[in-house]
Amino acid sequence: MGRAENRLILASTSPQRRAILEQLRIPFDVVAPTYVERDPPGLDPDELVRAHAQGKARSVHQGDQVTLGVDTTVAYDGRVYGKPDDVEDARRMLHDLSGQTHSVVSGLCLLGPNIDVVVHEVTRVTFRSLADQLIALYLESGEWEGRAGGYAIQGVGGRLVERIEGDYRNVVGLPGALLVSLLELHAPNLLEMP
Repeated sequence: MGRAENRLILASTSPQRRAILEQLRIPFDVVAPTYVERDPPGLDPDELVRAHAQGKARSVHQGDQVTLGVDTTVAYDGRVYGKPDDVEDARRMLHDLSGQTHSVVSGLCLLGPNIDVVVHEVTRVTFRSLADQLIALYLESGEWEGRAGGYAIQGVGGRLVERIEGDYRNVVGLPGALLVSLLELHAPNLLEMP
């Protein structure tokens, strides 16, 4: 197999997803997806992230390459918490999640020769009871920007978390164990270490 066939195409510009693939030593190239996310009413969080992951992967997939699309959201009490629109939206999200257990749901779509798989992973995250002062300090950090649920567990946002149940990397943005399992089944050549 040629060099291009031994590299995953990541349909995402997320630095966190790139870092996880690097940690797992999976060779990849980044292609920014052209897919525009729209949230149709009535979809469950797992259906929503699977649809977005599939849309992202399909928007960049070509030929014989193996392409990965990923989407992550936060769900609590029947609501979906995507990326906050502004600091007040982030404040509302953190207040809602304070002292509660929420779900971080990621959808993965893997496309390639004879590969068309769409799955999802759920990780449960429990926040500490957050004082208004802690929320204000966190918001001042700016780390909430562009983060589903308004926080980044791998940064200062880790201070907000009491415990997690499931794959930590899923909360960061890419469920590594699930991805490795999919690649073992469908594209084991991508797991060969140099």
